[in-house]
Amino acid sequence: MNYKIPRGTYDILPKDSAKWQYVQRIFRETAASFGYEEICTPIFEMAELFERSSGESSDVVQKEMYRFQDQKGRDFALRPEGTAPVVRSFVENHLDLQGGRHKFYYIGPMFRYDRPQKGRYRQFYQYGIELIGSNHPFFDAEVISLEMQFLKALGLKKIRLEINSVGCAECSSDYDAALQDYYRPHLAELCPDCQKRYEKKPRRLLDCKVPSCKVLRQDAPSQLDYLDAPCRDHFAQVQSYLNDMQIDYKINPAIVRGLDYYTNTAFEIIVDDLGAQNSLAGGGRYNGLIAAIGGKDTPAIGFAGGFERLLLAMQNEGISTAEPLKPQIYIIGIGEAAQKVVIQLLSQLRNRGIYAEYNPDKSSFKAQIKAANAMGAAYAGIIGEDELSSGMISLKDLASGEQSTVDPSDLPNLLIESKNKESNNL
Repeated sequence: MNYKIPRGTYDILPKDSAKWQYVQRIFRETAASFGYEEICTPIFEMAELFERSSGESSDVVQKEMYRFQDQKGRDFALRPEGTAPVVRSFVENHLDLQGGRHKFYYIGPMFRYDRPQKGRYRQFYQYGIELIGSNHPFFDAEVISLEMQFLKALGLKKIRLEINSVGCAECSSDYDAALQDYYRPHLAELCPDCQKRYEKKPRRLLDCKVPSCKVLRQDAPSQLDYLDAPCRDHFAQVQSYLNDMQIDYKINPAIVRGLDYYTNTAFEIIVDDLGAQNSLAGGGRYNGLIAAIGGKDTPAIGFAGGFERLLLAMQNEGISTAEPLKPQIYIIGIGEAAQKVVIQLLSQLRNRGIYAEYNPDKSSFKAQIKAANAMGAAYAGIIGEDELSSGMISLKDLASGEQSTVDPSDLPNLLIESKNKESNNL
């Protein structure tokens, strides 16, 4: 039987892994520069956690969650997003009792049963941050600035920030009523999903991707016209901080986000050359979520993005990422007597963290030097009869062709210095 990968998933092959390692490293470094620390949560959680956080009527819960029961009949789900598990961990580990601000970042696979298309998969890799413990609008801007700084550190230029305020529980009810009034004469024109959303969660009507529903929403009332005074003030301060940070943005009242837990600030970062799936990252405030799952009433804000679309955007802008891993030195042994010395040297170099290669399947010098060049090695370390007699190693720079004689005890430090020098020149 020929086994095939499940639809909507993919393999990250060795030739591509360097790209993934690169973008993850830049994200970790950016998050650390803002004081965020990594948190890791399980790949599956109680299904009820996502029903409570995302909303039972959300597409995530109704259509996209991978559910399963364990041997005891308990209902679990593969995590479809990262915020709810972080909040669950925050509450379960009593971090909510410590007070103050908490800054987390996470990286890992998420799962949604969705229609696979370019940049969208059923298993996808998400990165995100969560700032828990402050309602100050400065942190709304800080969270946005972290994501913008990350994307710019990768070299992306064709991006734009769109922001909105979805209000709070008090002013959202008036807005939901206004949306229902607007859509009531058009109920028959709505898609089947939106006809359900009309009753359960009217603002999700604005997030529908069906073309006919997108046309209807163009004249829908704006949430911004229904914000109460505290929400208007909060949104104004967020804009002021973004201006101070010299971050360009556009106000887009259609941004509602697809999950129930959002309050106040909502934002997306868009890139135009990805087609329909043009959102690189998005997030916002979720001040009621922690209390909703059993913790203290604690304000919070965060964002999440997918690495798949990120790498596509970089590819479209012609941005090169890290090169595939190449050996710093390829050890060449000539003759059987050299093999023991080669293996000892190979182990010494690897124990110092130096990427060294050797292939005992290739015996001739010509075949070994060809293999060293094919792998992109910086140096060839040659051990033959003359080297065995002298106790030295012939070191050949494969880029310049220059060759020198080196004491084996000096070789590790020489290679480390060469690598550091090369890194500094990048």
